[in-house]
Amino acid sequence: MATTAGGPGSAVHRTIVVVDVEGFGDPRRTLPHQLGTRAGLYRVVEEALRAAGVAWEDCYHEDRGDCVFVLVPPDFPKGPLVEVVPGALVAALRTHNDACPPEQRVRLRVAVHAGEVAFDGHGATSTALTTAFRLIDAAPLKRALAGSPGVLALVVSRWVFDEVVRNSAVLDPTTFRPAPVSVKETRDTAWIALPDHPYPADRAAADHAAPDPASAPHQLPAPPSPFVGRREELDRLDAAVANSSTVVVSAIAGAGGIGKTWLALNWSHRDLGRFPDGQLFVDLRGFSPDGEPMDPAVAVRGFLDALGVDPGRIPVDPHAQAALFRGLVGDRRMLLVLDNAADTAQVTPLLPGGDTCTVLVTSRRRLAGLITAHDAHHLPLDVLADDEARALLTHRLDPGRLAAEPAAVAELIALCGGFPLALSIVAAHAHTRPQLTLTALAAELRDLGLDALDDDDPTASLPTVLSWSLRSLTPDQATALALLGIAPGPDIGLPAAASLTGLPPGTARAVLRGLVQASLIGEDARGHHRMHDLIRRHAADTAATLPRRTRDEALRRVVDHYLHTAHAADRHLMADRVPAELDPPEPGTHLNPPTDYAAALAWFDAEHPNLLVAQRTAAATGRHRAAWGLAWALTTFHHRRGHLHDRLAVWRIGLAAAECLPDPVARTLAHRYSGRACADLGRYDEAEEHLRQVLVLAERAGDADRQARAHQEFTRLWALRGDNAKALEHATHALRLQRALDDRVGEALSLNLVGWYEALLGDYDRAREHCRAALALQREHHAREGEAMSLDSLGYVDHRTGHHDRAVEHYRQALAVFRELGHSYAEADSLEGLGHPYAALGRVDRAREVWRQAWELYRGQGRDAEAEGVRRRLDGLDHPDGPDGHDDPDGHDSAHHGDPDDQCAPR
Repeated sequence: MATTAGGPGSAVHRTIVVVDVEGFGDPRRTLPHQLGTRAGLYRVVEEALRAAGVAWEDCYHEDRGDCVFVLVPPDFPKGPLVEVVPGALVAALRTHNDACPPEQRVRLRVAVHAGEVAFDGHGATSTALTTAFRLIDAAPLKRALAGSPGVLALVVSRWVFDEVVRNSAVLDPTTFRPAPVSVKETRDTAWIALPDHPYPADRAAADHAAPDPASAPHQLPAPPSPFVGRREELDRLDAAVANSSTVVVSAIAGAGGIGKTWLALNWSHRDLGRFPDGQLFVDLRGFSPDGEPMDPAVAVRGFLDALGVDPGRIPVDPHAQAALFRGLVGDRRMLLVLDNAADTAQVTPLLPGGDTCTVLVTSRRRLAGLITAHDAHHLPLDVLADDEARALLTHRLDPGRLAAEPAAVAELIALCGGFPLALSIVAAHAHTRPQLTLTALAAELRDLGLDALDDDDPTASLPTVLSWSLRSLTPDQATALALLGIAPGPDIGLPAAASLTGLPPGTARAVLRGLVQASLIGEDARGHHRMHDLIRRHAADTAATLPRRTRDEALRRVVDHYLHTAHAADRHLMADRVPAELDPPEPGTHLNPPTDYAAALAWFDAEHPNLLVAQRTAAATGRHRAAWGLAWALTTFHHRRGHLHDRLAVWRIGLAAAECLPDPVARTLAHRYSGRACADLGRYDEAEEHLRQVLVLAERAGDADRQARAHQEFTRLWALRGDNAKALEHATHALRLQRALDDRVGEALSLNLVGWYEALLGDYDRAREHCRAALALQREHHAREGEAMSLDSLGYVDHRTGHHDRAVEHYRQALAVFRELGHSYAEADSLEGLGHPYAALGRVDRAREVWRQAWELYRGQGRDAEAEGVRRRLDGLDHPDGPDGHDDPDGHDSAHHGDPDDQCAPR
């Protein structure tokens, strides 16, 4: 016996060939004759399969005394098994019969079917295999062979006839005859042919393949209307059905109300022609307001009734009923829609035995077990796009009314977030309350939140529909969902979620996975989780019912996670920066600090929106040290990524927090960074006031170091105001103070500042001297950012003094370091500077390339004035007769060199 494809319990789609000897038990066949007959049977079967290109040793086969069944290798095409094998059997039988005594002569009945076959310790089994034996035992087939002068009668299942015989270039389907098969629980139409004495061609008989539409079940409900959009989802559903007989439609960005049944029913009605044997539908009530999920046995019994099974033939045992159901639909082309499933266990008993049926399952869960064990295809369903949401409202409401209030319509769409049920409820409110303007409805939804989408009818109430999803959650899942509703930020990673919930990371991962499976939260490629805004509101309302201590401790833990991880990440960005002292994290906080520079920068990029909200959360809950600490931890990142507005926002909160702390250094730093942020955004008077406060506080404390850093900040402010001479005065003052303090790193920074402003004022020799001295000190102390700034300054000096090749080299070295540091803000300035010596050298293509890169960075950073300047330079390259800006002394940002990072923190 050949080995199986797949291990024990695996199910593989195989073609099944059953061969049975007519009259094997005839008394005239003695035992020696029977042995000779069996030997001849195996010989002719092996020869026939070989003629079709199938090696006997590649097949699985079992002996059944007077018959044998063969499972052809899964990848072998079905055509030759009905086009070649029957004729080859006839030839082999004639040879055998001519050479043996009459008692060993053989006439055969042959059945061909296909379907999934599984293997266990006892051999092969499946509904498809059972069907094949029912075909070989069918009375019409026996009568056909008995009435034929030939040696072979062939029967094929309806599926094989439709898919193979009808499409064959070899066979004539009009020579097949339909025959009703009613053997035990199998009732279907099969097709019989006599290969060596064919039936006359009969087109009418071949056209009999389609079942009587009146006898096929048609249980599909009418689809909810209107149906809009979803073109991409419909195409994906087409593709999914083409690749799998079972498709799970679940939500990706919401629970109930996302439109799963809406999509499934509309697709089903659009493609009814695919399912000539009928459609079955059942609401499994997996998430129902008034009872438990439906027992699958109840669904099976309903299907048997729909299929017209005589009640007297339905067995009592539920497992036998399920087997009967699978046998009845195993080779039919039907659609089964299993709506609102609770879990995989509820669906499994309702799956057909074969793969000719299409099964659509809708559920608020992902049903991973169905996908894994039954090769189901998962189709995640997202919210409607804005244009689809608008189309839905347009279908439901007077277009003129929508056109009259476009701003209100846009707000309603935004507040509903593409949730089909929410949009339908809003449309219903607008329709039943015509006296209200859409503006008033939008205000109601904005102010009342989910309460505005409530209704006495539970199926038309979004809060009620969402609450049904929560009923099946475990206590840990329910609590986690509620806390996620108040978590800071638009999404959350595993360590932050573990901190929020106070659960060990492994347990938190399992809880989050359960919420994903329930379609209450989504997961992106980074492993971050987020939820639809309406579900977040519902979760936040639920969180309000938790004990206040539970909520407060959860927020403390998650804020501490962001605070301490941000400080660890900042240490990678600026290793020499003295970290601020932090309070110990709340018990239950989980930290997963980045391990290197690249990981730290990536972490900040990913968590930036959450860090901003975490800081606001800390401030709102009176955690002033944490609010200040988050501002401090974000400083380097904001500086290097050019997040100018966010930098001002966090330092405004940081300054307010510092005012509540008994720490003058915290206030000094907060004023300093607030001044820098204001200066970069053109708020020069505010910036000057902050920086004067820095000087006052530093002088009052006798802190020369902070006085020097305040003067460094003043250089930037005056440069932005266009007074480079004033900027040089402050840079020189800062240099004197740092030399007195023997602060070599600070001295290097001030040396570069002095050299930079000397260059801007035209004193290139002194500028080169100071910038070279700065570069030497920075390399000695491994101050990478300062090194890049000095290289950039030298590039500018070289360009202005005609040493364009040296300028290119200095700029390129500066760019390499800025890119290594992820310092895209300074990278943009160096790219802009590099374009000038390239243009002066006639290397116009390279100038165009770097200026385009600079323009893209400036645009992305919101630096519109710089972007416009670069655009003019690009225009100059494209129009040689116009100004090219090669010698524009203000083309390069005259202030970015005055943007040092602090290396000290309050103690």
